[in-house]
Order: sequence, then structure tokens, then C-alpha cells
Amino acid sequence: MLVSVGKATPPPDQKDASMPLLIETERLILRAWRDDDVEPYNAMYNDPIVGEYFPNSQTQEDSADFIAYCRAHDNIHGYCFQPMVEKDTGAFVGDIGLAVIEFDGPIKGQTEIGWMMNREFWGRGYATEMAHALIKRGFSDFGLQEILAFTVPANHKSRAVMERLGMERDETGDFDHPNVLEGHPLRPHILYRKRRA
Repeated sequence: MLVSVGKATPPPDQKDASMPLLIETERLILRAWRDDDVEPYNAMYNDPIVGEYFPNSQTQEDSADFIAYCRAHDNIHGYCFQPMVEKDTGAFVGDIGLAVIEFDGPIKGQTEIGWMMNREFWGRGYATEMAHALIKRGFSDFGLQEILAFTVPANHKSRAVMERLGMERDETGDFDHPNVLEGHPLRPHILYRKRRA
């Protein structure tokens, strides 16, 4: 599950800009962010069903800041969350990507995979399809040895995707998300791992 908790602040640029990952699967395309993605991303994030397991809503400015954060993160690391669109229609399906974990805790500095999708596209296997391609690229192109995923315990849809990706639950790695207020029911998170073969 994509984890954009709280307002994002772009990290400082540490290296030359890189091109965003461009991935094409049987039904989907992962492309670079565009300025006109702010509105569909914001609408998706604030959908009460899509955002059921997120502790906050986003203003249009928050969503623009998140996209700016993704672009800056990509410049530093070579990957981040990006828009996923249908190949046949060009429709904005959602966002998905790899990202270096920056919040404090034992998994800081490791790489996660996360996603968020408009609910009209749920149940089609899109998240699994693109996540498989991203994990493959993470291991082959970026030399990652392990990719993590995390969500709240009640998010069974995302947990099912993690399991279809061959990720294994690490009960010893469960944690309270530091960007969620203490006592909030969405603070506890569970951890999954996918190790390079």
C-alpha cells in the first residue's frame, strides 16, 4: 500500500537528475508525473474508500507537494512512485513505485514498494501486474537485495497483493508508523519482505 502519510517535503538534490522509470506491461504503462496529474491523484487520495487506511486527507497543494517529492526522490535514487495508466485508454489508474524509506525506525534506508489505485480499477490484477515488473527492475537494474511492503493489519486487499508477489510476512518487523499520531488506530503497521533470489 502506498504510504504517503503527512505532507511531503522534497529531499535535497544529491545527484544529477535521472529519467523516471518507464515500464510497459501487457495492460499498463508506468510513466513520468505530469502537472495535470495533480487533480486525478488528489481525487483518488481523497476517495473515502480508497483512503480508508490513510489517517489524513490531502489538499490540492498537498498532492502537488507529493508529486514534487516523487520527482526529487527519483532524481536522487533513480526511482519513486509514478503514475500507472491503462495502455488502451490512457486512463489514470493510480500510482505505484519503489521508494527509499525515510521515516525514522528500523527499516529506514531500505526500499519499499507501494501503490494506490482508483477503485474502478480494483479487482483486475493491475497492482500485481505492475508490481511484478517493478520488483524485477529493482533487483536487476538497481541491485536491490530486498524490497519491503507495509500496511495496516486490516488492509486485506493490499496484503493479498503482497502475498501474490511472493512477499513474506515478517511478524518481528511490525511497527508503529512514526508519522501517525500515537493512539491512532492506523498507527500499527505490519511488514512484508521480498528477498532477491
